[in-house]
Amino acid sequence: MQSSRLPQAALNQLIEGASILEADGHGPKVYLLQDGNILKLFRLKRFFSSALLRPYSARFINNATRLQELGVPTLEVLAFYKLQKPGMTAVLYRPLPGKTLRQLSNQENFSWQQTLPTLVELIRSLHARGIYFRSLHLGNIVVTPENKLGLIDVADMRFLRSPLPRRLVRRNLQHFARYIARENLNESFPMQALESALLSA
Repeated sequence: MQSSRLPQAALNQLIEGASILEADGHGPKVYLLQDGNILKLFRLKRFFSSALLRPYSARFINNATRLQELGVPTLEVLAFYKLQKPGMTAVLYRPLPGKTLRQLSNQENFSWQQTLPTLVELIRSLHARGIYFRSLHLGNIVVTPENKLGLIDVADMRFLRSPLPRRLVRRNLQHFARYIARENLNESFPMQALESALLSA
């Protein structure tokens, strides 16, 4: 997808009345616009960086396209912008409808015993297709209205030509386990059962 320039005045108009979903020390990173679409800003963190040649925004778009081609539910990219501030780009996209597994796990009637097999099936299918999603965690997995599992925040992803080797499967599970610990979910999430199911194949 080709980028188009978005002057500061046009950016200000686009985000007018928007809600800030995510921010860091540099300012807002993700906006929920009034029309329900999302604008995600990408900043170049270091001047000498591989992101100069392949910006994270371009990776985000390419990964979303690849997932769609593989039949994995994900967000729909609408536009790609170069912003007025040097090194900044933005992606406008339609979010994947549904709720994240993290959100659903907070509900009283939620059961990991019922949900885990579907989660295992998703991760196993990603690994079998050679998809290494470093940011794979409960906050980036969405249950759609059709009761399918999809992925969001897809910039940090690699596509291999063959199924993931066992070392990458283990590394992916280590990232997942760190998220579970960071979110204080060790007592509620069946991490050992997830690991056993994915490493037994």
